[in-house]
Amino acid sequence: MNRGRLLLVEDDKALSELLLFNFRKEGFEVEHTTDGDEALMLAEERAPDVVILDWMIEGVPGIEVCRRLRRREGTANVPIIMLTARGEETDRIRGLETGADDYVTKPFSPRELIARVGAVLRRVRPALAGGSLSFADLEMDVSAHKVRRGGRTVALGPTEFRLLRHFMEHPGRVFSRERLLDSVWSHDADIEVRTVDVHIRRLRKALNEGGEKDVIRTVRSAGYSLDEAESD
Repeated sequence: MNRGRLLLVEDDKALSELLLFNFRKEGFEVEHTTDGDEALMLAEERAPDVVILDWMIEGVPGIEVCRRLRRREGTANVPIIMLTARGEETDRIRGLETGADDYVTKPFSPRELIARVGAVLRRVRPALAGGSLSFADLEMDVSAHKVRRGGRTVALGPTEFRLLRHFMEHPGRVFSRERLLDSVWSHDADIEVRTVDVHIRRLRKALNEGGEKDVIRTVRSAGYSLDEAESD
């Protein structure tokens, strides 16, 4: 099971290798960097589902990386867990006030960190914890790969399912075609941007087959969102 994309920002080689092994074993897709500047670049290119961020790293310090991620639209709501040798209460408070969702003091066990990541994802991204999602009269069982609308079963292809899941995880948020390609398709996939439109049409057709209101909103010159408002 793919439990989501994790960005690990840690410059301790031994600890990084340990965490990379354990998180990949748990089903996470992990990107790793030792550098704060590169962490910001990676997060901008492809927003992760969760960030594990060491306080003391090369380049931009972890606390500043956290602050900048919170200011960016694409990463403002991404869960951030800070790692640090700083155990003082003032440092923990500073990290949390800057925007961290949790704070783990070194030394710690990989099992503890994995549990913390699971807990924060259950709060903010229930689909990544193997749960269910809902919006208006839409219901998605992520584990069973099933969708229902107003009680009827909606048959979706794999790509349309991933698209709908992405929208249901971020209701009301507008995504450009390029952002949808990065989030729903493989990052390295050689796919035309207009392919997104084809799959949006298929998704709409399946969702509205019973004559229901269209909840996929087209925002002119911007992209698409899951919204009950009328298209622009």
